[in-house]
Amino acid sequence: MERWRGRVALVTGASAGIGAAICRGFVHHGMTVVGCARNHKRIEELAAELKDCRGSLTAIHCDLTKSEEIEAMFRAIVKQFGGVDACINNAGLNFPGGLLDGAIDKWRTILDVNVLALAHCAQLAIKSMKDRDATEGQVINICSMAGHVVPPLASIHFYTATEFAVTALTESLRQELAADGPAKIMVSVSRDIVTEAIFNLGTGIETRL
Repeated sequence: MERWRGRVALVTGASAGIGAAICRGFVHHGMTVVGCARNHKRIEELAAELKDCRGSLTAIHCDLTKSEEIEAMFRAIVKQFGGVDACINNAGLNFPGGLLDGAIDKWRTILDVNVLALAHCAQLAIKSMKDRDATEGQVINICSMAGHVVPPLASIHFYTATEFAVTALTESLRQELAADGPAKIMVSVSRDIVTEAIFNLGTGIETRL
């Protein structure tokens, strides 16, 4: 991790859970971290907690269902830090409901965050790396185990479809970057065990956010 000291990392869904843990680890290793979420106040609290560490954490509000906010976030990162060296696409959500009875508007929101925002952030991060002719860069897509096997749980079946899309998008990005020539930018998928929140089948669930 020492070679990443001082590099800039964007972590989506950074207000709690896996995202907050990633921010904490990166800051302890000396990275300049930008954490985004709708609830950016919680990231600010984490930043205050980590203020004496080797690196730093900057909170930024971003509603990942809105492409204009994603683009504004990247412009702000370029202006303040010069660009992105690593992009951790961690944000993901689910609302309980099977394919036979789920609400279409909820499905659109899940798709917007879990798939479209991930692809958009990856695209803009890679553009940032290429614009600066970065010697190396990383795009890591956090993906549930539900992106590799379909669980017998109707309440997360649409979510599962979006996680399979993350697996496919990651491999597709890898192929496109490989076609560019010698790899300077690495794209990978990190599988996580679904957080306990996903199994809380009461109200609307936000996972990894």
